[in-house]
Amino acid sequence: MEIRELTCINCPMGCLLTVEMDGDEIKEISGYTCPRGKTYAQKEVTNPTRIVTSTVKVVGGKRERVACKTAHDIPKDKISAVMEAINAAQVQAPVVIGEVLIPDVAGTGVDVIATAHAV
Repeated sequence: MEIRELTCINCPMGCLLTVEMDGDEIKEISGYTCPRGKTYAQKEVTNPTRIVTSTVKVVGGKRERVACKTAHDIPKDKISAVMEAINAAQVQAPVVIGEVLIPDVAGTGVDVIATAHAV
């Protein structure tokens, strides 16, 4: 039996969660004060994902870089590959919020989108 302790990041409460595992099977989850905490714990121990935020180089504009993020969460083990693609990318100004900067980043099926304007 393995015990994993997590801090839920779904809301400001930051509940301390305890997940009892038997191999890959979840036996019990405790410490959550809302259903989102239980869902977070289940996902975190079986298939952890993250939204990646960063900046992309802008060419031909007043700003050198523009803020961006993955449009959806990606598998945690793909973060390095996603960051390599973001660091290698450059976009032409102007850039608008929501614009797809990198489609299907690192083969994840998720786009990197602008979260700011760059002119």
